[in-house]
Amino acid sequence: MSLQLGDTAPDFTADSTAGAIEFHAWKSGSWAVLFSHPADFTPVCTTELGRVAQLKQEWAARDAKPIALSVDSVDDHNKWVPDIDEVNKTTVDYPIVADPDKKVANLFGMIHPNAGDTSSVRSVFIIDPADKIRLTLTYPKSVGRNFDEILRCLDALRLTDRATVATPVDWRDGDRVIVPPTVSTEDAKAKFGDVEEVKPYLRFIAQPAD
Repeated sequence: MSLQLGDTAPDFTADSTAGAIEFHAWKSGSWAVLFSHPADFTPVCTTELGRVAQLKQEWAARDAKPIALSVDSVDDHNKWVPDIDEVNKTTVDYPIVADPDKKVANLFGMIHPNAGDTSSVRSVFIIDPADKIRLTLTYPKSVGRNFDEILRCLDALRLTDRATVATPVDWRDGDRVIVPPTVSTEDAKAKFGDVEEVKPYLRFIAQPAD
């Protein structure tokens, strides 16, 4: 069966550009963004892994650790990283997992044979500090990911974990948020202050402070 939101992310041990990785121990209470790419020395992947490296401070600000994976070897990863650094004017210092036997890719359902071959597609898993899968995204091999959107999703997950709110369409950090249906308007006013009631079921408040 495929992994579902709320499932515990499978643990695994694998070689990587940072040495042997024991996934749960490596993330150790942090958020993790596990993302697969089809192959080393390919154009779209070169831009993607470079963008993740450029966002190093953004991941750190959210207590999130990025980790990449493909079915290539550690040797290939290490040979490719200088190209990523050069093209994107950055330094890749997060792990890239080697999965030549496809063990991890199969654990997470990253192999989609109907997509053309048996390499991993562009999967994304956001995994919380308790090792639960909180968000999944799957892109085709021809479409590069938007990692700003993945950061936005992390912000929304972190906010809705700490406050009893939901985020509306196109929400960005600092925008107003929604009172969920499980909270009455009276309780929302007592807890958050001003409540804008557009419909009885659609109520906005300012984003709660940290």
